[in-house]
Amino acid sequence: MNYDAKIDAEGAAADHRESGRGMLSDEGEGVITRRMAIIGALVVLALVALWFINRQGAPHELGTEVAQQEPVVSVLQPGRGTVAGLIKTTGTLAARRELPVGVVGEGGRVERVLVEPGDWVAAGQVLAVIDRSVQVQQAAGLEAQIGVAQADARLAQANLERALKLVDRGFISKADVDRLTATRDAANARVRVAQAQLRETRARNSRLNIVAPAAGLVLDRQVEPAQVVSSGSGVLFRIAKGGEMELMADLTEEALSQISIGVRAKVTPVGGAKTFDGQIWQVSPMIDPQNRQGSVRIALPYAPELRPGGFAEAVISAGAVVAPKLPESAILADDKGSYVYIVGKDDRIERRDVKTGSVNEDSIVVTEGLNGSERVVMRAGAFLSPGEKVRPKRAAGP
Repeated sequence: MNYDAKIDAEGAAADHRESGRGMLSDEGEGVITRRMAIIGALVVLALVALWFINRQGAPHELGTEVAQQEPVVSVLQPGRGTVAGLIKTTGTLAARRELPVGVVGEGGRVERVLVEPGDWVAAGQVLAVIDRSVQVQQAAGLEAQIGVAQADARLAQANLERALKLVDRGFISKADVDRLTATRDAANARVRVAQAQLRETRARNSRLNIVAPAAGLVLDRQVEPAQVVSSGSGVLFRIAKGGEMELMADLTEEALSQISIGVRAKVTPVGGAKTFDGQIWQVSPMIDPQNRQGSVRIALPYAPELRPGGFAEAVISAGAVVAPKLPESAILADDKGSYVYIVGKDDRIERRDVKTGSVNEDSIVVTEGLNGSERVVMRAGAFLSPGEKVRPKRAAGP
């Protein structure tokens, strides 16, 4: 074999190998294409099946989603029952009858103060002693004047008696007797004038001391020894007559219409745990046109815990009423007043304006707006709005 024949043989073999490779490549590409077509068809079928499944289950799931979006609210039907009427209010403690005591006489320098706040005093008891050295000397001078006037009156009487003995003998005229009688009467009058002046001075001196006008408890003292006082010095002592106290509170017109004189009340001072029994002794006959309220005064016996000027809470018995009662969480309020949300027709929220009454420990009495058969939303009313659809869930009442 020559060189050229060898080359031709090798070329032919190479061509044969290349031809075989081409045939194999075409067959592999066909297989892959068929496989991809099969896989694509299966994917399409799966998607179609899934679409049909989703289409059949969509209405149910949509309804479930909508149902899940409707808020669940707790409701109750309060009904109607007899409720003890209670009115809660706050007010200021004060002396029921406060007696301001000041200088009655001309005043002067205070020598001694005999009482302190918190002391009990009797009627007429001296509270403070005022210097009276000058007034004492004035009284002594008047006593001396009375003595002089009495001596003059005795002399005038003696002269008259002697003259009357001489009239019959003709030594004394009747005119002289009349003149001596007038002198005697004038002397007696001067005696009475001097006596009246002495009594006046003594009365003034007795008013120098500051005394208690009635028995009671000393609440305040505004005078010290060596202080100069007069009728313009103002109030020096304050006394609670008999030690009696009271609570003064303001109530609305509606609350005032439910109470009367003699109604019992319980009063608890702020910061204290002790409760005191009281009784309404005065109800204001007028209503303040500014705040539409009237005052009520509750009489209280003396107790150290009842300090005038302090605040206290009062619970007043206002009789019994037949009405629904709701928990505090169910009552809402805005600029139009108090209201509640009820679940009405088709489980939709409705607003109902109400008026509230007494407040108890666990509930509030509704005096107007409900008959007790409504389904009232117990809580979360602030997050609802009228017309909103909800899923009501019955709950126990207060």
